[in-house]
Amino acid sequence: MKSPRGLGDLLFASALRPPDGSDSSDGSDAELEIDGDYERTRFDGDTFVDAVASGARFAESAFVGAAFDGGRLRKTRLSDVWFEQTRLVAADIAESSLTDVWFTGCVFAGVQAFSTKLRRVEFRGCKLDSVNFRDGVLTDVSFEDCVLRDADFGTAKLTRVRFGGCTLTGTDFTRATCKDVDLRGARLGSPDVAGIKAGYDSLRGTRIDTSQLMTLAPFLAHHLGITVTDA
Repeated sequence: MKSPRGLGDLLFASALRPPDGSDSSDGSDAELEIDGDYERTRFDGDTFVDAVASGARFAESAFVGAAFDGGRLRKTRLSDVWFEQTRLVAADIAESSLTDVWFTGCVFAGVQAFSTKLRRVEFRGCKLDSVNFRDGVLTDVSFEDCVLRDADFGTAKLTRVRFGGCTLTGTDFTRATCKDVDLRGARLGSPDVAGIKAGYDSLRGTRIDTSQLMTLAPFLAHHLGITVTDA
C-alpha cells in the first residue's frame, strides 16, 4: 500500500466520526477508557491529561491536533492510525503494539515506549526528545526529516529502519541489534557534539555515507581508545 501523505489519502478517512459520547458543541474533550475499543474514530484537538487507557485498542482512527499530557496507555494496540500535529509529553505507551501507524508533525517529549513493537510505522517531520525505545522491536520503521534528541534504542531490535533527513543528537544504541538500518542522509551530530553517544559496537548492520563516517571518526576513535595526534 502506498504510504499516505495526508489524512485524506487514507481509505477510511471518509468513515471517521467523533468518539461516542463526545459533544463538540460545548468544547469538552473526549475521554479514553481502560480496555476501550475505538474504531474509525477521529479525535480533533482533544487534550488528554493524565489519561489512563491501558489495554485500549485503536483501529482505522485519527488524532489531529491532539495532546497527551502525561497518562498511562500501556499495552495499547494501534492499527491503521493517523497522528497529525499531535503532542505527547511524559506519556507512557510502553509494551504497546503499533502496526501501520503514521505520525506527521508530531512532538514527543519524555515518552516511555520501552518494550513496544512498531511495525510499518512512519515518523515524518517529528521532534522526539528523550524518547525511550529500549527493548523495543522496530520493523520497517522510517524516521523522515525528524529531530531526535537523546533517543534511547538500547537493547532494541531494529530491522529495516531508516533515518533519512533526520538530525540525531545524543542517541543511544547500547546493545541494540541492527539489521539493514539505514542512517544515510541523517546528520549525526558535529565534530563537537555526538549524534550517537553510546553503542558504537552495536552499529554492525547499519549503513552510513562517507560524510557521516568523517563526523563519527573522532567519536569512534575515542570509543576504541585510539589517540589521534599529528605531533
